[in-house]
Amino acid sequence: MLDLRLYQNTDAQAIVKWLKNEYAFRQWSADRYESYPITAEDMNRYYSQYSDDELYKLTAVDDDEIIGHLTIRFIDEARRIARLGFVIVDDTKRGQGYGKQLVTSAIAYAFGELKADKVTLGVFENNTPALRCYLSCGFRIVERETTESYSCMGEIWNCIEMQIIR
Repeated sequence: MLDLRLYQNTDAQAIVKWLKNEYAFRQWSADRYESYPITAEDMNRYYSQYSDDELYKLTAVDDDEIIGHLTIRFIDEARRIARLGFVIVDDTKRGQGYGKQLVTSAIAYAFGELKADKVTLGVFENNTPALRCYLSCGFRIVERETTESYSCMGEIWNCIEMQIIR
């Protein structure tokens, strides 16, 4: 059974190993990091910019084995809308239901511990497995007037906005 716990700096050593190529790395991080590959130190340096109540960094473990990771942050002043980010599962464990468990646990954490009313996320339209996972967890696609796009690997990647309401 998957458990969420607070991220520890030593977790980065495992997490960065799951990013086997730049394509997967950019699907995970968009433009948040300047270059690929990143090191555990790069990841921890990025996270150190944020206080613990600005960015909730969580690691998923199964019998003390690190299986997944994500972040949650509030995107509104009232702290009612939480946003998931940096969602990733160990690439050797994909297809075993861990992604759904990770996201479901994060939703429960956002609604329960953080008292959010809505949880949002963005997923690149070229990340079909993640999109299917989020839909299976209850997220719905939100139609937007303008599409958020990123220049990644010489292409323009469009972002699908999703949400789940308590």
